[in-house]
Amino acid sequence: MLAGEPAQQLPLAVVMISLNEGHNLEAVLDNVRGLAQEVFLVDSYSSDATIDIALRRGVHVVQRRFRGFGEQWNFALETLPIRASWTMKLDPDERLSPALAARLREAVLRGAADAYSFDRRLWFMGKPLQVRQRVLRVWRTGSCRFSDVSVNEHPLPRGRVEHLDADLEHHDSPTLEHWYEKQNRYTTAEAIRIVQGAPLAARAALLGSALERQMWLKKHFQRVPLRFRALFWAHYLGQGAWRAGREGLIWARLRADVHRMIEYKVLEMQRSGRAEFEPPWAQGTPDPRVPQY
Repeated sequence: MLAGEPAQQLPLAVVMISLNEGHNLEAVLDNVRGLAQEVFLVDSYSSDATIDIALRRGVHVVQRRFRGFGEQWNFALETLPIRASWTMKLDPDERLSPALAARLREAVLRGAADAYSFDRRLWFMGKPLQVRQRVLRVWRTGSCRFSDVSVNEHPLPRGRVEHLDADLEHHDSPTLEHWYEKQNRYTTAEAIRIVQGAPLAARAALLGSALERQMWLKKHFQRVPLRFRALFWAHYLGQGAWRAGREGLIWARLRADVHRMIEYKVLEMQRSGRAEFEPPWAQGTPDPRVPQY
């Protein structure tokens, strides 16, 4: 239980992974205050105030070198001493809206399903966009594992999934500088996956589920003519980013640029023959105050 928490929390464990999330941690812990019975953090050797804040707020912290998102999340679910009967995956830059917190409380206490999904709404440059993605984030403890992929992992729960009609807010980076740094890490990881021939996050099938159709498009994206222009319009018009004005326009353009970065890095790795390396952000100093794995 977090230090100083009021009574009547849900039997819910919030689990996060982190690298230099000090700018987000106070806000996300305030957001789940009074809701979660326990909060866990698997840190990849942060060099900012992440560990200081987490320990001061009573979070159960461990540190482990980051090897890939799927592996890190499976480590968390298999190793952390979670006592709550429900588990929630939460990223430090996400916030439960009041409506989602209320619906989640009702759903967990009712317990009619085995896992719960909801929509994640994107905030960019401090402004909410009309861009939503369905995510599955809550399940009965012990009933879920993650796809074993380096990036774009997703949970694989057992049992019946129910969708909650409320938003999880995704406050994507406090500054554009931070956003570029994060996308640089993501595009490198994705380029390595492509060059090494590692599997996608799910089966690729044009006539399959929404996730499988997304994987099919991802698998064949490089063959699409005018693909970057098409991707911009898909984000700008198809996802409704235009409704946010200039911020939506900027976001849609940058999303197309992310895929350009991936292709350029793939080309560079193929020509150099170098697709395995230890990126600088994966290196750090263990904190003696927390367990090491």
